[in-house]
Amino acid sequence: MTRRDPVNRAQRRLDRPPRERFATRELAFDADGDACRGTLYLPGGDGEDPPVVVMAPGLGAEQTFGYPAVAERFADAGYAAFLFDYRGFGASDGDSQLIDPEGQRADYAAAIDRVRRVDAVGRDLVLWGASLSAAHVLTLAAERRDPDAVIAAVPMLDGRAIARRRGWRYLARSGAAGVRDLLGHRFGRGRTVPIVGETEELAAITEPGTKRKYLDLVDRDSTWRNETPARSLLRVASYRPVERLDEIRAPTLLLAGTDDAIVDSEAVVDAGEALSRGTVVTMPADHFSPFGEDFEPAVGHQLSFLRDALE
Repeated sequence: MTRRDPVNRAQRRLDRPPRERFATRELAFDADGDACRGTLYLPGGDGEDPPVVVMAPGLGAEQTFGYPAVAERFADAGYAAFLFDYRGFGASDGDSQLIDPEGQRADYAAAIDRVRRVDAVGRDLVLWGASLSAAHVLTLAAERRDPDAVIAAVPMLDGRAIARRRGWRYLARSGAAGVRDLLGHRFGRGRTVPIVGETEELAAITEPGTKRKYLDLVDRDSTWRNETPARSLLRVASYRPVERLDEIRAPTLLLAGTDDAIVDSEAVVDAGEALSRGTVVTMPADHFSPFGEDFEPAVGHQLSFLRDALE
């Protein structure tokens, strides 16, 4: 059996499936004139037309930041999984690292179109996201009727609520920085802020203890930079998928961590009441531990949900 060397600190102790249990294929697709790139994970064995899970990273992240371990487990369980980078990140075109919910949802839609053209996968479609990408898949599921299931792990449901919890000083600073960047970037005078920072920093993520946990998921070979245009703060703060949950018709899993400093687990439980076919699971975890020390129970809940949702 061959195994991959760990590529980040957080996943050194994970039990990864043997490489012979799944295959991979690199795929590219067009998104408004730019190329997005990702990896399609295919189950081994003789199974035909497996359901396909379309996956993308969370806030400011790349596909290599712990997500391949999830995709491998899906493939090992008999599902195909297509994990891709948004425009401006990782293997895809551009390096702006702009966090743009609308543009990233367009990338998801283009990824769905691309994987639909792969003969090796079936018609059943699962949308998967974590953190900010969970917000994307929930919004897409409200807009579309083709998803057969949705998984939203540690979902960022209300950017406004998260920003408000950081206090008036953060709101004022982020608003001013975002507006300055919005006005100045057209003339080459844009401003960046950290994607993840300390509590007193002006960053997209500032909650106590989150910086180390986020950086522990960064692939050691990545050229990722801990920065994003400051206008990203405006776009994330105004993003409120919680308002559209009642439009989702597909079976949907919301997976919340009771120790999550970014997303309040009680708010996730309350939001689940708006889902017509919702399953809400809370577990002892923080925002990033479902990809590290709490990986096994987290992926176990997801696989159990998929078995029930796609039966």
